[in-house]
Amino acid sequence: MFIVGQLVNWQIINPMLLIMISEGCFMKGSRREYKTVDEYISAFPKGIQVILEELRQAIREAAPDAEEVISYQMPAFRLNGVLVYFAACKNHIGFYPTSSGVAEFKEELSQYDVSKGTIRFPLDKPVPLDMVKKIVKFRVKENMDKCLSKTNMR
Repeated sequence: MFIVGQLVNWQIINPMLLIMISEGCFMKGSRREYKTVDEYISAFPKGIQVILEELRQAIREAAPDAEEVISYQMPAFRLNGVLVYFAACKNHIGFYPTSSGVAEFKEELSQYDVSKGTIRFPLDKPVPLDMVKKIVKFRVKENMDKCLSKTNMR
């Protein structure tokens, strides 16, 4: 696992890890490897755990058939490919619905700090769970459409 401050060949690190590193989603010196989402969430202080559980529940409600996994050492939901990732970072909750998930809701997300595939929800404000559900439902449809188009190409 990558440790902040360790020298690495930047060309071989996955882009999702680079985003997490730049956002402070790894604690300095952390070597912990999570096997389950419960384990990931339990590693944080109670207040952060509550936020992460609310986010997790909103995602489950929007994508009840999705599989919960740990990917790149953060929680993710998968249904015909990854739908979304999320992570607790130093100053925010990172929500990663891919670039299409951010682009589709760009206007509605204007009050949040966003980049190509990232939405940063500040820790001192409630996470907009209804917006999260809309984004997840969009990603479910997007992944289903991709899956169907691949099937029809055969």
